[in-house]
Amino acid sequence: MQYRFLIKNGTIVDGTGAPAYAADLRVRDGLIAEIGKDLAVEGRERVIDATDCYVTPGFIESHNHWDAGVWWSPMLEPNAAYGITTSINGFCGFSLAPMRKDARIRAEMIDIFNYFEDIPAAAQETVLPWDWETWSEYRASFERNVKLPLNFGMFCGHLPIRLTVMGLDAWERAATSDEIAKMCALLEDALDAGAMGMSSNVMDRDRNGRKVPPMHANEEEWLALMSVLGRRPSTMLQIMLDAVRDLNGPEQLEWIADLAKRTGARVLWAGTPRLKFQAHMLPRFREVQARYRAQGVELWPGFHHIAPTVVFTLNAGLMFGQQGATVWQGLTNEKDEAKKEAMLSDPEWLAKARKSWDEELYSHSTLRDPTSMTFIESQSGYGPIGITVGDYMALKGIDHPSDALAEWLLYNGCASVSHKRAWEIDEDVVIELMRDPSGAGNGTDGGAHGQSLCGAGDNIALLTNYVRDHPRLTMEEAIHGMTGKLARCYALPDRGVLREGMKADIAVFNLAEVERRPEEKVWDIPDGEGGRTYRYSRSPAPMRITLCNGVATFDNGAVTGRFPGEIVQPHGSPSFAMAAQ
Repeated sequence: MQYRFLIKNGTIVDGTGAPAYAADLRVRDGLIAEIGKDLAVEGRERVIDATDCYVTPGFIESHNHWDAGVWWSPMLEPNAAYGITTSINGFCGFSLAPMRKDARIRAEMIDIFNYFEDIPAAAQETVLPWDWETWSEYRASFERNVKLPLNFGMFCGHLPIRLTVMGLDAWERAATSDEIAKMCALLEDALDAGAMGMSSNVMDRDRNGRKVPPMHANEEEWLALMSVLGRRPSTMLQIMLDAVRDLNGPEQLEWIADLAKRTGARVLWAGTPRLKFQAHMLPRFREVQARYRAQGVELWPGFHHIAPTVVFTLNAGLMFGQQGATVWQGLTNEKDEAKKEAMLSDPEWLAKARKSWDEELYSHSTLRDPTSMTFIESQSGYGPIGITVGDYMALKGIDHPSDALAEWLLYNGCASVSHKRAWEIDEDVVIELMRDPSGAGNGTDGGAHGQSLCGAGDNIALLTNYVRDHPRLTMEEAIHGMTGKLARCYALPDRGVLREGMKADIAVFNLAEVERRPEEKVWDIPDGEGGRTYRYSRSPAPMRITLCNGVATFDNGAVTGRFPGEIVQPHGSPSFAMAAQ
């Protein structure tokens, strides 16, 4: 069926940063057919009354991890209810392809997604067909098996490239010249098949404390892979720098910027210091970026406008590992609940946990403050809930926060839920990055950490917190940062802007009506045993209507169940990519 819409009486914010204006907008054949004043209804057009509403491009989620989730959560709620029409995935070096036909290597990649992104291993093992080796074969399988409720872009990860070529040696050593040539061939295959580029990671350690494989790559490997990207100017390297663990991100940025200068690769880097404990790094980041941009290097700082906070259990995730509490992370890694309970009551384990807490927690870790953790849900019902670890210490006369946490969990169960307070965000830095012509915002981590946070829907907090409730950005600036600027970053010149002839990815909303709704459990993830486990989602913001490629994906207060999404891939000239530099 051909969907035709005439959106009347709205305020157009076109995604370019230009001033808003009153106009009507016509959608036909999946494209924006006409924008103008007082447009007349033609034929079987459905009229959408946008009085008191903004009409904007559909929002682009600039850093997601729906790679696995899209295989079992077909509507990807709550994206459409928040005006999201494009999701970019495969970040931080993690992607599902390429993949060697080796059960050990597949298990490594599944565990990487499970640990770093809190994506259930059982669902990955039982739902995904794993009928690919190369990225191009993965895309073919994706197209056979997955329907898309939104547009979907995917990077090819450096970790699976290394694991596919080097096997388990990828965790331990530099590659040989022959291995590097094979890696480049795998990356070429991915880019030929439409990958956004290559993602990588020079920050993380796995659940056993091992540095992720790209941290063992030598200069020869980096230059070779980045040269592949440099020969394809619409693609890019996305890389996770370290602004949380060792705090050497500025030095890493200078290193990767120099490689980009030598190879011509465009770079999107994650780890932008917009948290207050990172403030000492900010001048150095600014200086390095300004210096290399002046030399023609295209650098995009990736960021999010919400500080990272999580709810956590002892059953999954990297919360303790990324705070430096290695003994507690070891407890989280243990799969047997009886063994977990035994550890929580073992004096020797408790002593090790205290020592780790005192000596290994990062100086900037919020866990150093016992009031930063709140017990919010008890597995056993024993309680108490709604109090902090500090409150529990006072209530029970316990001297150490590690002991207090252990005792509460022993009585309440390892699947009990606690909340860790967010690091404090520097909103002035967020505003600076939103106004930076190459600041890539709205990196919500949607699709990851499903039992820790939602991510999807965070885009609305930018509009409510920074535009409506505490005005520090104009609507034009905010929309530009979530649409047109990101389309330019990812070299998607046919969307992200409301202009005649562009793809009809459109959000219509009343700013007074929308909110980033509270997280709520949705039980839609296969548990590998015929049942379901949960992830966090949200009730609708809501949009009045969301159109993806001219088809309504959220309408009349509900998801429509339609699948108009496309796999998007970068295209366009370097002049397009550099347009706002």
